[in-house]
Amino acid sequence: MKILHVEAGKFYYGGARQVAYIIEGLAARGVQNVLACPIDADIASAVGNAAKVCELRMGGDADVGMAWRLAQLIRAEQPDIVHLHSRRGADTWGGLAARWTGTPCVLSRRVDNPEARWQVALKYRLYDYVITISEGIRRVLLDEGLAPQKVTCVRSAVDAQPYLHAVDRAAFMHEFGLPPQAIVVGMVAQLIPRKGHRYLIEAVAVLREHYPDLRVLFFGRGPLQSELENEIAQAGLADVIRLAGFRNDLPQWLGGLDILAHPADMEGLGVSLLQASAAGVPIITSRAGGLPEAVADNVSGLLIPPGDVAALTQSLRRLLDDAGLRRQMGEAGRARILAEFSIDAMVEGNLAVYRQVLAKRGR
Repeated sequence: MKILHVEAGKFYYGGARQVAYIIEGLAARGVQNVLACPIDADIASAVGNAAKVCELRMGGDADVGMAWRLAQLIRAEQPDIVHLHSRRGADTWGGLAARWTGTPCVLSRRVDNPEARWQVALKYRLYDYVITISEGIRRVLLDEGLAPQKVTCVRSAVDAQPYLHAVDRAAFMHEFGLPPQAIVVGMVAQLIPRKGHRYLIEAVAVLREHYPDLRVLFFGRGPLQSELENEIAQAGLADVIRLAGFRNDLPQWLGGLDILAHPADMEGLGVSLLQASAAGVPIITSRAGGLPEAVADNVSGLLIPPGDVAALTQSLRRLLDDAGLRRQMGEAGRARILAEFSIDAMVEGNLAVYRQVLAKRGR
């Protein structure tokens, strides 16, 4: 079996990591993989020898030529299936390229952004099958009219091993310039509006008077960086909240956090939450999209209504006040990740879909 994977993201964020896990797992099972990605994309080096990498110009939704370039690649490589892993034009133009070449096509849907029913009816004709990374996203598609027999959930996974080690607390504090007695809340997300950084800033502004040892680290990069820096400064929180940037060595340090906050407005599943649970960190996140599947309420963390700063503040206060509860939730989260979010299960789920699609096509 030969699969052409299309991933249009340039940076090695959560979605791209999932694609790499799938490619590596498929290669270990004897599947041939070809990866189409943008020029100089981080994932190109991440997949190592598990795939033949073909770098293409990918200009997003407006890049009509992407369909022609992908069709050329499909004709050259002759894959059994084209698997589209992202949006940014790869979904539409990749679907059209597969249709033009008569190649079976699978789409992975990683976000729960709503689409109009007419868009779903038109666009999803391009795909033989749709894989969602959470049940929440699958329900959104069903509500928008996608046929149940055409979609299934295969949850994202996490390689727990890099996060299972104990973190040297003193080294963690030194690495990020924090006082030894600090209680540290982290947020691991792109600096974009829907992730909800502004809610955490508002909550911290309320909490700082009663928790002078509270410190917050924002991990990630994105277009909101300057805006967030200004908001933090205007709120007088420059000594409390720090933008720590994108860290390739995050597995080394993630377990040093006392709490992970992720008050997103919408999210497909939240790979950073799975990683935090693997590291034994309790989580506060929104009851939105697939997030309730990543975090079990009152077991591995606390769920709050999206955009509810008062609820976020109250939940932070609850965990800040109770080190025993933080430890209990962190241990429960790690056990849950090891039991329910394995890479092997995700790879086998994708492989089962490929076999189903090929059988239906009579291949």
